[in-house]
Amino acid sequence: MHSQISTLHLIKRFVPYFKKYKGVLFLDLFCAALTTVCELVFPLIVRYITDMGMNHLESLTVQIILTLGGFYLVLRLIDTAANYYMADVGHIMGAKIETDMRKDLFAHLQKLSYSYYDETKIGQLMARITSDLFDVTEFAHHCPEEFFIAFLKILVSFLILCNSSVLLTVIIFAILPLMLLAAMYFNKRMRRAFKKSRNQIGEINAQVEDSLLGVRVVKSFANEPIETEKFRSGNEKFLNIKREMYKYMAGFQSSTRLFDGIMYIAVVVAGSLFMIYGKITPGDLVAYLLYVTTLLTSIRRVVEFTEQFQRGMTGIERFIEVMDAPVEIRDEPDAEELKDVKGDIQFDHVSFRYSGVDEDVLTNINLHVAPGQNIALVGPSGGGKTTLCNLIPRFYEVTSGRILIDGQDIKKITLQSLRNQIGTVQQEVYLFSGTIYENIGYGKPGATQEEIIRAAKLAGAHEFIADLPDGYNTYVGERGVKLSGGQKQRVSIARVFLKNPPVLILDEATSALDNESEKLVQRSLEELAKGRTTFTIAHRLTTIRNADLILVLTEDGIVEKGTHQQLMALGGVYHSLYSMYGAFDG
Repeated sequence: MHSQISTLHLIKRFVPYFKKYKGVLFLDLFCAALTTVCELVFPLIVRYITDMGMNHLESLTVQIILTLGGFYLVLRLIDTAANYYMADVGHIMGAKIETDMRKDLFAHLQKLSYSYYDETKIGQLMARITSDLFDVTEFAHHCPEEFFIAFLKILVSFLILCNSSVLLTVIIFAILPLMLLAAMYFNKRMRRAFKKSRNQIGEINAQVEDSLLGVRVVKSFANEPIETEKFRSGNEKFLNIKREMYKYMAGFQSSTRLFDGIMYIAVVVAGSLFMIYGKITPGDLVAYLLYVTTLLTSIRRVVEFTEQFQRGMTGIERFIEVMDAPVEIRDEPDAEELKDVKGDIQFDHVSFRYSGVDEDVLTNINLHVAPGQNIALVGPSGGGKTTLCNLIPRFYEVTSGRILIDGQDIKKITLQSLRNQIGTVQQEVYLFSGTIYENIGYGKPGATQEEIIRAAKLAGAHEFIADLPDGYNTYVGERGVKLSGGQKQRVSIARVFLKNPPVLILDEATSALDNESEKLVQRSLEELAKGRTTFTIAHRLTTIRNADLILVLTEDGIVEKGTHQQLMALGGVYHSLYSMYGAFDG
């Protein structure tokens, strides 16, 4: 778990988001000042009328009373307009800042490498990008406003009250630091509890996502009670965190109420004694009581805002934790566009290990693939076949060595132009929620209808799509659940046909299919591979007999390479693998 970031650091990181809206912010704070003036003037009017009534009643005319009443009414109208602006435009400013932060967070997530997602739960990220930022709207609007109002009221009240009696004012204001110390004590613990609460919401999200996406597996094993128990346990943990949170919140609010009472007692007792000894007038005492009420109302608002403040701080903290996740794979300053790709690929002493792991997955790999060559990678699971292919588009960064495309180091090529030249068909097809047309079109944004239909025909998908009730406009459901495995795979192949890349990676693209679907998909893949430099990771070895070069990859690296006939004649690892799997493949 991350250590708690200091409040000052969080505010420093958050303040730049106000830059775009500084005009709105300054006007909002000006309106806050106007509403404060209205509250601070009222005790002065009451003190004036009280003192006049007790000492110079004959001088208190109807005209003076009506003038003061009219003046206060004008102030109230200004206060109403200012308050409306704060509630409307101020809140919209907060919502815009939340929107900006969410945009930045999503953009940053798009830049993070596979390594980050290997170690992070999607449910946690969902919580950070949605619910964690909801409270930022209120925080962004109210935080400057509430603290500015409290500062103004405390400062102006202090100056006005000092004018009546410095000693009584100091007695009253001496209680504020004690109130502040108690607030800081409970605040720190509330913040910690809020963060735990946010983290647990993320865990619940992750568990729910896991359970619902795997609902077919859950039901097939009749394991609903296990999932319910897992959820109950997480939910119960969330309740316990909430208990802790509310305990500190109750302590915070109760201590503030106690200091409220102490301050009122101080004014009444000390003020009355000062009045007896002629140090202040009855009007001053009334003004003191009204100013203390104003002060305490303001402090109470800050207290009520404190919960919102801590929620906002926690949301900002969790936002910063993701924003500070390093972008491990980025364009070099001198990176160039990759153009006119022939497909010549070279691995030059390439080694790779996953972060946090001591052993290399790939060690000192040397390999040269000529343009248009079809390379097959075979070997036991864990040998690094998929990892080797993932290094070509820089989904992971090589630990040492380099990879060249057409003689250019891929680190010196812009990521977008590199990945635009490489097409991948994976075993686990991901279709986005939407129509078949949209899913194929994902391969080339802005493609025409003719291009999409042509790609589907090349992938052998047009026929089954045409038979669907809505054709290309058929909704595929989340993750393509409404299509069979073979249909999904052909849609994904159509997507790559549309992209038309010179380099192709086929990662066990048919291993999850039945025999009939496999034959159809295999035909599409053979069509797709024509004229392209192709890397095929094969589980069923019968599908790669015609490869130009077969590499046998184990934990010891590339242990054998050659054509199917050469490797069978060698009688080594490939021969035993083929004999084993060939029997199953018939």
